Amino acid sequence: MPHMTGAEAIVEALLAHGIDTVFGLPGGQLDHLFDAMHARRDRLRVLHTRHEQGAAYMAYGYAASTGRIGAYAVVPGPGLLNTGAALATAYANNAPVLCVCGQVHAAGIDSGYGHLHEIPDQLGLVRHLTKWAARIDHPAQAPALVAEAVRQLRSGRPRPVEIEMAMDVMGQRAEVESVAVAVESRTWPVDADLVEAAARLLGRAERPLIVVGSGALDAGAPLHALAMALQAPVVAFRKGRGIVDEREPLSQSWPAGHRLWGRADAVLAVGTRLMIPLTDWGRDEDLKLVRVDIDPVEMNRICTPDVGLVGDASVVLAALAAAVPRHNRRRASRSAELTALKSEVAAEIRAQVPEQMAYLDAIRAVLPQDGIFVDEVTQVGFVSWYGFPVYRPRQFVTAGYQGTLGYGYATALGVVAANPGRHVVQVSGDGGFMFNVQELATAVHHRLPLVTVIFNDGKFANVQRQQDEWFAGRRICSDLTNPDFVRLAEAFGALGLRAGSPAALRSALEQGFADGGPVIIDVPVASRMASPWPFIMLGQNRRQRCR
Repeated sequence: MPHMTGAEAIVEALLAHGIDTVFGLPGGQLDHLFDAMHARRDRLRVLHTRHEQGAAYMAYGYAASTGRIGAYAVVPGPGLLNTGAALATAYANNAPVLCVCGQVHAAGIDSGYGHLHEIPDQLGLVRHLTKWAARIDHPAQAPALVAEAVRQLRSGRPRPVEIEMAMDVMGQRAEVESVAVAVESRTWPVDADLVEAAARLLGRAERPLIVVGSGALDAGAPLHALAMALQAPVVAFRKGRGIVDEREPLSQSWPAGHRLWGRADAVLAVGTRLMIPLTDWGRDEDLKLVRVDIDPVEMNRICTPDVGLVGDASVVLAALAAAVPRHNRRRASRSAELTALKSEVAAEIRAQVPEQMAYLDAIRAVLPQDGIFVDEVTQVGFVSWYGFPVYRPRQFVTAGYQGTLGYGYATALGVVAANPGRHVVQVSGDGGFMFNVQELATAVHHRLPLVTVIFNDGKFANVQRQQDEWFAGRRICSDLTNPDFVRLAEAFGALGLRAGSPAALRSALEQGFADGGPVIIDVPVASRMASPWPFIMLGQNRRQRCR
């Protein structure tokens, strides 16, 4: 068996499992790890950031846009804590993110002595933000524990994991098994009787509806086949968008989905929490529910479905698609009906939020069909959830229910790093962008050609709207003082542009894509944009709600 340090053992195990990119920030407890990565720079790309939060968000963007493992490395204590928001975002959005964390000297862990970066029970803390976490106490343990981390990421419900190693163990040299431990992916057997029951329920329904989430991202083909057989419209809120091309009549926006939910007699929910429909829109005895989820805990979280199928969405949907014809009623095409609904809802959206839609239209017109859009917690970002057309899965990256303000810029840099040759547009408000403005230096340093559009109104617009509407205009802490974003971009070495209208934004995007480097486009917003919430916070349309 070869002799190697603990750090070298980690790096070799990462490479053995196909991980070729690590985002990170060096520091005392990671000196041996970064030296080991330097030695393998022929196979391992290391992108260093200006803040640990940026590194973790970039790993999230890498994972969310590809489905591959996004890895990052940080020092313990404050370094790990700085990544907490990104870990929470990855956890909420079922993203396979691997955190490699340092530790103080092995003898000092949880000693309370006050070693540099020491925090009490770091492993216990991070286990609350991850699917699985473990400490590697000897170099010889690295291959098995890295393999277990990867197994956790690739089996069942994908969520972030963490491994950590003490700084002296990273430098310790020992015999280490060089053969990678095989990664086993657990697959749930498909229950034939339940598949038949679900097929019978869906096949006999007059107005079936399909709602999808991130658990269906890799099940597009069987999902589409099933939707066609049932003539069932497919609806997604954020993470499931693009699984069915949104230019197709069967693919419907979230507000249209609300209307369809109100008159549906059967719903197939695939890889989604289904929280908003069940708790806000409601469910009654006239609405039958079939759920497909790889996480058995999710099946009965809000209410008990009529049929619950635990398993990988692609496998279960393929079985359902094969079984439905045995029970399916004769179905006429709903293309004309659903095309009319799509047009009707789109017209209402454009009438209610015209400014946001005009800018989103400009982005969609310039962004290629394989381009990726990254949202933010901002007025245009909110409208993009239901107003920006998405053509393929993983082309719409979002913070999901975690709503982590400021996540967008760093996340989008990870998206760019993971998808060379594809155009990426990220939208921000002036408030959210400043959370990770320092990563402009990372974008320039690593020549990451991200085009970011900052909608600049000098305020936390959503907060200020609520202060005006809920508290009689008593404003506090919602007005902002901003730099000149064009000059700021130029100071970092990026291209800075300004666009005062949707037409000007379209021209700026074309110039930005042609530039080939990081670009900031400042869009001054003179007045408050219309509220995006009427198309998100939709009311009850069934007799009962699940709580």
